[in-house]
Amino acid sequence: MTDFVASRAFDRDEPDTAGSSPSVAYPPLAASDTLSIETVTRVHHWNAHLFSFAISRPPAFRFRSGEFVMIGLQGENRPLLRAYSIASPAYADELEFLSIKVADGALTSRLQGIEAGDGLYLGRKPTGTLVTDALLGGSRLFLLATGTGLAPFLSLVRDPDIYERFGQIVLVHSARQVSDLAWREQLESHLADDPLVRDAALLQFHYVPTVTREPFRTQGRIAALTEDGRLFDGVSGPRRLDPATDRVMLCGSMAMNRDFAARLQLLGFVEGSNATPGHFVLERAFVG
Repeated sequence: MTDFVASRAFDRDEPDTAGSSPSVAYPPLAASDTLSIETVTRVHHWNAHLFSFAISRPPAFRFRSGEFVMIGLQGENRPLLRAYSIASPAYADELEFLSIKVADGALTSRLQGIEAGDGLYLGRKPTGTLVTDALLGGSRLFLLATGTGLAPFLSLVRDPDIYERFGQIVLVHSARQVSDLAWREQLESHLADDPLVRDAALLQFHYVPTVTREPFRTQGRIAALTEDGRLFDGVSGPRRLDPATDRVMLCGSMAMNRDFAARLQLLGFVEGSNATPGHFVLERAFVG
């Protein structure tokens, strides 16, 4: 995997490489040392340009909440792979992913048509820096997502360990329109359908959905919510981000990641990594 391939594919609402050929008869999938073949178990289309899908999970597949893995289909001459964050919790029997639909995308033009029973490639080695191991301890954890950047945070907020490490978990999801707020009902219910975290989430989890192109109860980009204090409505503590107590994870468009990282650094936040934990993290593999 190269950083370039990942950055173009992880999307955060940017299309993958154009050039699909729907009329081509592709060779069958073939497992390898780096790829297994998994079965699609379900597909959900949220709207005309957003869908999620789940696949079978190999018994030996292990990952940390927040990591990504390569997913793909067979191309004309080799596997066509793109990086996708795992949206399901680490204890789930399936692996779930969130994707946009791109009409002329090399992979997504085909991926959006998958059905239960179809086969997909799954990389055998998940990785990533959107993990709690890359953060110092703190009182509040802010998970800031735009578009499909929600996916890794869906895994993290259903991880019981995160509620032991942080007193409050604040998930902010900015989308263009209301129907883009995937999993909104489950998140608004404080994850009431998850027996492993629902008791802790009821007290510690805060969900802040915001929309930029349609009327909604909260409107505006994450930066605007931070500046006018709406980001902190219902959250205990100061109405500002403070590196002494707060930790931040960023997952969105390359522009959002870059701009908000710069904002955090001006406030004294230090970027963390698996080797050296810090005050905030973003997935560097997807920043151009």
